[in-house]
Amino acid sequence: MCIACNVPGGDVLQLNPAKTGRVIYLAGEDPEPVLLRRIHAIGKHLSPDARASIAKNLVLESIMGKGLNIMDQSHMERILDFCHGARMIVIDTLSRIHHLDENSNGDMAQLVSRLEQVAYLTGASVLYLHHVNKNSARDGQTGQQQAARGASALIDNARWCGFIERMTEEKAKLLSDRHFDRSPIGDDRRKYFLRFGTSKINYGEELDDCWYERREEGVLISIELVPAKQKNAQKERAANVYTG
Repeated sequence: MCIACNVPGGDVLQLNPAKTGRVIYLAGEDPEPVLLRRIHAIGKHLSPDARASIAKNLVLESIMGKGLNIMDQSHMERILDFCHGARMIVIDTLSRIHHLDENSNGDMAQLVSRLEQVAYLTGASVLYLHHVNKNSARDGQTGQQQAARGASALIDNARWCGFIERMTEEKAKLLSDRHFDRSPIGDDRRKYFLRFGTSKINYGEELDDCWYERREEGVLISIELVPAKQKNAQKERAANVYTG
């Protein structure tokens, strides 16, 4: 939505894209009613002009249950025709557009090569979403380049890799969203905060990580976090002894 908006007021995530244009979003995991509800929820945070611009430039297409296989030449041609002239093509998620072995480097190299063809023939950047493996998610290592599920070619053959991860327990102790008293976010509220960053970038400088707060309907809002004010452990222990 940020890239599809060519007027001020549409950059909720504060990503500051260098260029804007038509965006094609191929959604493989959600039906159209769910997608529309999310779009309208985000729209509440945008200006009227921004909403109008996004409505003109964003094409949201649910491919759930349609059996899209980008390795099939007839499917490939339909995608090229549908996406011609787009600035960005988003595929959500990668596993929904092929029938290859996700754990095979040879198969995944072919898949990424096919997406490179889509980028070349349409003139668009192709961004595919992909899940991380269970071990990385459990250990809080989703920001690592090797955290992606399946064959390493999915990352090695790509030119850019970003990640989104939930706030860890440790970060919740060290960071605060309350600038007046800088109290830690804590374990009970950390589920509302997500970190976005890059683990691989070939064509530009590495950017600083960004933090977002999850609001109603799952809308992410850019937020500035500060170091939390840590309690004096010695005084806390003494108080516990006295009151105990």
